[in-house]
Amino acid sequence: MAVVELLQREYGYVVLVLVLYTFLNFWMAFQVLKARKRYKVFFPNLYALESENKDAKLFNCVQRGHQNSLEFMPLFFMLIALGGLKHPLFSSVLGLIYTVSRYFYFTGYSTGEPKNRLKIGRLGFPALGGLAICTVSLAINLLLK
Repeated sequence: MAVVELLQREYGYVVLVLVLYTFLNFWMAFQVLKARKRYKVFFPNLYALESENKDAKLFNCVQRGHQNSLEFMPLFFMLIALGGLKHPLFSSVLGLIYTVSRYFYFTGYSTGEPKNRLKIGRLGFPALGGLAICTVSLAINLLLK
C-alpha cells in the first residue's frame, strides 16, 4: 500500500502550508539579497560591521529576520509534518498562523527596530506550541496502540 493512501485526505493542507512557507523563505532570501546591494554588504560577510558601515543596523535587522526564520524552520517543518499526521486540519491552521506571523516577524525586524518583529510576529510562538501538542498527541496515540 502506498504511503499516500495511508494519509488522511486533509494532510494535503499540511503539504500546502509547507510549500507556502518555502515560498516565504525564498522571498525573505531575496529581500536579504536586495538589502546586500542597497547597504553594500558583500559576500562572504554574513553581517555588516557598524564600524565600517553606517547602515549596518538596517542590514543586520533584515539578515537577522531571515536567519531567525531559518533557525526555526527545521523545528516548524518537523512539528507540522508529524503533528499533521494525527491532526491535519488543526496543524494546517496553526502552520498558516505560524507562516503569516513569520512574514510579520521578518517585515517588522526589517524596519531596523528589532522590537517591531514581535507586534504580530509573536503569534508564531503559540502556534509552534500548538504544533508541539499535536505532535505529542500523535506520539501518545502511537504508544497506546
